[in-house]
Amino acid sequence: MSLMVKITDVHGRQILDSRGNPTVEVEVTAETETTGKKITARESVPSGASTGRFEAIELRDGDDNYFGLGVEKVVKHINTKVKESLVGQNVLEQGELDRIMVELDGTDNKGNLGANAILGVSLACAKTAAKALEMPLYRYLGGCNAKRMPLPMMNVINGGAHAKNSLDFQEFMIIPVGAKTYSEGLRMGAEVYHFLRQILNKAGMSTAVGDEGGFAPDFQDTREAFSFLSKAVELAGYRVGEDIVYAMDAAASELYDEETDVYIFPGESGCKNNRRGNRKGACSEKEEGNPEKKGEASAKDSCPDSVKRSSDEMIALYEELVKEFPIISIEDGLFEDDWEGWQKLTERLGDKVQLVGDDLFVTNPKRIKCGIDLKVANAVLIKVNQIGTVTEAMDAIEMAKCAGYRTVISHRSGETEDAFIADLAVAVNAGQIKTGAPCRAERTSKYNQLLRIEEELGAQAEFN
Repeated sequence: MSLMVKITDVHGRQILDSRGNPTVEVEVTAETETTGKKITARESVPSGASTGRFEAIELRDGDDNYFGLGVEKVVKHINTKVKESLVGQNVLEQGELDRIMVELDGTDNKGNLGANAILGVSLACAKTAAKALEMPLYRYLGGCNAKRMPLPMMNVINGGAHAKNSLDFQEFMIIPVGAKTYSEGLRMGAEVYHFLRQILNKAGMSTAVGDEGGFAPDFQDTREAFSFLSKAVELAGYRVGEDIVYAMDAAASELYDEETDVYIFPGESGCKNNRRGNRKGACSEKEEGNPEKKGEASAKDSCPDSVKRSSDEMIALYEELVKEFPIISIEDGLFEDDWEGWQKLTERLGDKVQLVGDDLFVTNPKRIKCGIDLKVANAVLIKVNQIGTVTEAMDAIEMAKCAGYRTVISHRSGETEDAFIADLAVAVNAGQIKTGAPCRAERTSKYNQLLRIEEELGAQAEFN
């Protein structure tokens, strides 16, 4: 590239995410060689509660501050090693910048510098480059054909690792497929959300919200949750199955117990101590450097009388739910390393619903290729912090699309007000985005950014 916009500074700092935990924020400053104009942009890094064990490593301090969740070590890496390696480089060369950081780290899982260090810098470089070229971020990332607005998949009922309630499955989502534009779809989803609050209040159920802004009442089971969604849709004046359809994130790896090879449902049995399962397994990649993953209890230890299901019984449950409710997408229906079970699930439901791999694929091209070869799932969830750089995330998207897999751009449960993924969803014409309920500023910041993009695209905007 002939235009040179030289990086002059990289600065990281510790901030707080939506759960009140520390995370990383990075500012990258660059200077245009011809005019001397300086450009600075800022980005921050999200963090997940329900994390796949094959994700890139998120480093934490592990000391007494913030219960060990501080990121001062990561900030130091950014302000020393990463800064030294990038100052003087062209901020417009995203692939080269990401390559330099990956090689500087020198591990397969970014466990040296930390994926949260590398990603923060990668995101900030992309935004700085877009500002330097005076382009919208979605246009810089996606080019002149970036124009498809994503369907919002709104997580309006939270369970599992995202809420301390009795729901074992993690997310219950509404999708406004009957909308003609993104803004109309956002309105429809918000209206259903508010009617859901009303009927929960009338039923004497909690309207406290979980990590992603969805309500977190103690439903008896999955069917009751979907039944309440249907009531809310109808009260809002929409048709269930035509205007609004459903999606779910089972987060099955959180329920799976590898010692007994079953999925444990403590909430369904009346045990509210809904903890993630004992996930030892055959993972060859260590989980060092992530204090949040240490000391996790097994679901079977805390709830010995819980409902238990085999892989085949899980598939049968999904088949029943799909028949009863207009569910068009199921995420992480089985354990992240149960490739054989995923093959069965795909054979039996892959032609009826979207089967999304999150923990299964962790935005990693190597695992996505494995899934493609084994004909497993038919969609990939894209979380940039699972892989750690913008370049690798876009490589994962490209691989999935070339194989005919759909892509869903996703937030994390621990978010910031940053709206990078909104631009990314439009940049790659993903067509779908998960960023929580239409509630809480760290969720609505993404929805609002998409409103701005839709307005800017005008007649060019495509939807649905």
